[in-house]
Amino acid sequence: MSIKFIFLKSLDKAKEAASKERALTRQRDQLSLEITPNMDLTFSVLLNLATQYGNNEMYGEAMNTYQIIIKNRSFSNAGRLKTNMGNLCFNQGNYPKAIKFYRMALDQVPNTHRDMRIKIMKNIGLAFVKLGQYTDAITSYEYIMAEKADFRTALHLLLYEDKYSLSTEDPQTNLIVEAIKSDSLRKIERQRKQEAEWTILTAAKLIAPVIADTFAAGYEWCVDQIKLSPYADLGNDLEINKAVTYLRKREFNQAIETLKGFERKETKVASTAATNLAFLYYLQGDISQAEKCADQAVIADRYNAGALVNKGNCCLSKGEFEKAIEFYKEALSNEASCVEALYNLGLSYKKLNNAEDALESFYKLHGIVRNHPLVIYQIASLYEQLEDIDQALEWYQQVITLVPTDPYLLAKIGDMFDSEGDKQQAFQYHSDSYRYFPSNMEIIQKLGSYYIESQMFEEAIKFFERAAIIQPNQVKWKLMVAACQRRSGNYQQALEEYKSIHRRFPDDVECLRFLLKRQKEVKTQRTASSGSRPGSRRSSSRASRDGSASSLSNSSLPLGSPRQTHSGHSLTTSAKSLSNAQKILEADEFSPLEDRQDISFRDSSASRHSRPKTASGNKDDFEDDDIATDLLPD
Repeated sequence: MSIKFIFLKSLDKAKEAASKERALTRQRDQLSLEITPNMDLTFSVLLNLATQYGNNEMYGEAMNTYQIIIKNRSFSNAGRLKTNMGNLCFNQGNYPKAIKFYRMALDQVPNTHRDMRIKIMKNIGLAFVKLGQYTDAITSYEYIMAEKADFRTALHLLLYEDKYSLSTEDPQTNLIVEAIKSDSLRKIERQRKQEAEWTILTAAKLIAPVIADTFAAGYEWCVDQIKLSPYADLGNDLEINKAVTYLRKREFNQAIETLKGFERKETKVASTAATNLAFLYYLQGDISQAEKCADQAVIADRYNAGALVNKGNCCLSKGEFEKAIEFYKEALSNEASCVEALYNLGLSYKKLNNAEDALESFYKLHGIVRNHPLVIYQIASLYEQLEDIDQALEWYQQVITLVPTDPYLLAKIGDMFDSEGDKQQAFQYHSDSYRYFPSNMEIIQKLGSYYIESQMFEEAIKFFERAAIIQPNQVKWKLMVAACQRRSGNYQQALEEYKSIHRRFPDDVECLRFLLKRQKEVKTQRTASSGSRPGSRRSSSRASRDGSASSLSNSSLPLGSPRQTHSGHSLTTSAKSLSNAQKILEADEFSPLEDRQDISFRDSSASRHSRPKTASGNKDDFEDDDIATDLLPD
């Protein structure tokens, strides 16, 4: 008869006993008999049933039965059965959960039951061995040897003694241990472990998002499977990776909740989780909460460089630069290659205007991380702060080889060349900046000014027209277009542009001043040409008018009245227009102008005796006049 058959028959008998016990309980309740229930009988029946479930590897049913016993407060000392539950988890390979139940059982066993406590400690030590956590196993076995030594525990302690632990009693042994910590065999051991961990974690990261409906469910499955393996400690790493995945998906609340689950776990994991939490809160701008988590991480693991960097960042955000420097230095003392600590240390020195120490930090970082744009940029910026322009330009040009499409960096280099008087180089870098970011108004204005200085007005117009499109409510760009047109000799286009500006911006001073000055000049030129035109009626009869009719008409005028001549109407009208324009110019009060022709002179006798018309009377008001550019606004 096989053992398996015996276990099956035992399970049947245990089920039958449990069924009869339940029937007895129901019958007692129905008859309302004043008989005290036999709790010992019930306890024995359920315990036997759970044991037989476990013998037949029906672990789920066994766990449920043990839960029924533990939850019943009528059973005294039922908490010790958590040892049995731990054994079930151990048999399933779920060693972390087994350790959890063993420790709960250990809390239920009083110190007077020393043998029972030692047996539970042996199970805990063996579970740690299965997990590969030999340091924790050693701790358990050392406790047993101190309480009640035995040969098997001594053997376990001998086999799993930490070969890299230092012994303060023997200096020679300490030297040997220090030597073998970094020998070739130890390196091979470390490489194999790292390769195994990397392979497992990478596989989990790849399959977790696709093996379930949600990536969270996939991660949960992977974590459960890893915890059942000899690499159970990697489950915590995968949980943290789950939080990082939430972070990448910008699901910050889920990331925070995942990380908060590590708060009560072992020291190293808790420190890692608190470090990530501090980083999350720092990104959200919650500096107080970030600092609180950073403090927790530092307390959990003082040698955690990331936690110290987060603490320094919180101090830096509050303007406590000296305090931040202390934390960054401490992080570097724990991990000399911590690039975050070096970079932030340089920034802190830069905030304190300590350019020399800042340069030293960034140079060290440059030696670790070669050709990193941010590091090289900081070096260039510090040389610029020290007013070493040649060195600053050299380092900035190194940055631009790494990020050739950065428009702001190109503009900065162009400005530096411009300040040095190298207009050609400045124009080249500004042009490249404009090519990658054609909406930068500052660069547009600089390029337009460069073309104006080079007397290339047509090219300048292109940039100012673009500026007018980007900022249609800014009149200055349209005025620059008009100014470039008249400087290039396109006077008619300039006039039309000014008229367009006046219609769009009727209160603009510069535009109105140009139009009024132009009107004044045209009227003045017409008046002069009208009075000196050869063969005119006015020139041929000047003497007769002065001697006859004009003297009679003038005799009836008061002193200081305007002279009445055949052309007096035109002169009076022109004088009024010029006077009004002068008043407007002096008072800076402008109103829209009407596009109209000036009143032309007509002789009364000429109306009776027609004379041939000339082409000069039909010429354009603006086209044939010679306009001085100094009359137009710059």
